[in-house]
Amino acid sequence: MKNPIESLNKIFDSRIRLGVMSVLMVNERVNFNDLKQMLELTDGNLASHLNTLEQAGLISVQKGFVGKKTNTTYQATATGREAFRNHLNALEKMIKNID
Repeated sequence: MKNPIESLNKIFDSRIRLGVMSVLMVNERVNFNDLKQMLELTDGNLASHLNTLEQAGLISVQKGFVGKKTNTTYQATATGREAFRNHLNALEKMIKNID
């Protein structure tokens, strides 16, 4: 029998990355400041976790301007959506097998 923990994606071990992906799964795009407020994080903490997700190809980043202010938005990639769904499915299977 396969160890159910092996099906979990290690990148989502962090509650912050789990939170970021949860927000991005239900919103097409979210800007940095909105993510920061929703998750109640500091700039540096959020930025490092976003960088990890981006480097793994799980989110994409779009930088632009709103007026003269920079605006950075994030979106879950197709790969990221699939990885997150698989992670949630693995968690669900673990929970169902506990009874």
